[in-house]
Amino acid sequence: MELLTADLPVEIDATLTYTSRAPYTLCLALRLLEADPVVWHLDREMVLTGSYAPTGAGELQLWPAVGDGLLLRLGAPGRCATLRGDRDQLTGFVRRSFLVVPPGTESRHIDWQPLLDTLSS
Repeated sequence: MELLTADLPVEIDATLTYTSRAPYTLCLALRLLEADPVVWHLDREMVLTGSYAPTGAGELQLWPAVGDGLLLRLGAPGRCATLRGDRDQLTGFVRRSFLVVPPGTESRHIDWQPLLDTLSS
């Protein structure tokens, strides 16, 4: 993944993960130099939508780039970073997550018991 700067794009280490325990989201961990990773949680459907049309608001926005890219703006306006990822890799990852947890079945994978315990105490 590239961090887009005013001068040149900077390649950064980005790791995308998915677990059925958080069925709606992808976890994007970004590491720059030796610092601890910065972690963002991205909605699966939003990543797909952003691959063909602008989507998002506030601290997370996605839109297609010219060519084969997908642009992500992360952070508050005025204090944000814009990243460019490979659209096919990102959407392919989302589609593979749909094999683990199909769209529309996400709520079946959430452990609601901790919330119910809190509400009943």
